[in-house]
Amino acid sequence: MHSHGHHHDHNHSHAAYQGSMNTKAFILAIVLNAAFVVIEFLYGYWSDSLALMADAGHNLGDVAGLAISLLAFRMAAKSPNANYTFGYSKGTILASLANAILLLLTVGSIGYEAVTRLYNPETPHWQSISMVAGIGIVINTATALLFMKGKELNNRAAFLHMAADAGVSAAVVIGGFLISWTGISQIDPIISLLICGVIVVGSWGLLKSSMRLSLDGVPQNIDPDKIREAALAVPGVRDIHHLHIWAMSTTRNALTAHLLIKEGLSYDDVHHLKKELKHAWQHLNIQHATVETETEHHDDCEDCRTVGSFD
Repeated sequence: MHSHGHHHDHNHSHAAYQGSMNTKAFILAIVLNAAFVVIEFLYGYWSDSLALMADAGHNLGDVAGLAISLLAFRMAAKSPNANYTFGYSKGTILASLANAILLLLTVGSIGYEAVTRLYNPETPHWQSISMVAGIGIVINTATALLFMKGKELNNRAAFLHMAADAGVSAAVVIGGFLISWTGISQIDPIISLLICGVIVVGSWGLLKSSMRLSLDGVPQNIDPDKIREAALAVPGVRDIHHLHIWAMSTTRNALTAHLLIKEGLSYDDVHHLKKELKHAWQHLNIQHATVETETEHHDDCEDCRTVGSFD
């Protein structure tokens, strides 16, 4: 028991340290990218570059995404209370849903303007386009490097997203040179539409995932069949039913289930069974589980019918 307690405390201190490091990385990334969004949008407006304004909208979505990830760390640190027994971390799912909707609305506005400019082109200042987008490559690459060493899922996602954004900024730079070389002003709205396509692809997946989690659907990274297999692999478990799996936040999942267990097990046997099952489910990304154990003749074996909850 003492060994287990020590391990538990060590995990919490390690998690707290990682949370502190993640918080600093996300705050720095948010400040850098928010400043760049303002610069990019103002230069895009001044130079009549819809591509720059479209990329600014894209980067604004990135800032919101980084803020949501930071919010997830902060909300996860808040303790549950009598009114919010699971804490406040579900708010990260709602924030992700709002972010996805906002991004799609932004795409609609930019897309409409881009189509209009295809028929009524305006010649942008390509030097401003290339210069500002070049700054974007530097900022996005620097931001990606902040998360390169992180193994946590949010860190990995942030790294991949910012690395992709560096590629988008590179496309805008190339577009600026193409306009200068060819004199074809329609290149600007075409690039804007391509950026809109990138935003739609990313936002659509975010929207579907957020809707799924908001409706308490099984998270996409959870396989119910593997959850069942893990339960049936534990000695003493005969069947599992009334299985419900949902997300408490964008990073934590919960589960409730009824287990049909072998008759004649003692209280200690059942406790060990649940502990073993908890360990197996943790490897399948279940952080909180509540199970009820029962036997086929539980009316005749009240000692075998227990309710167990573990985190």
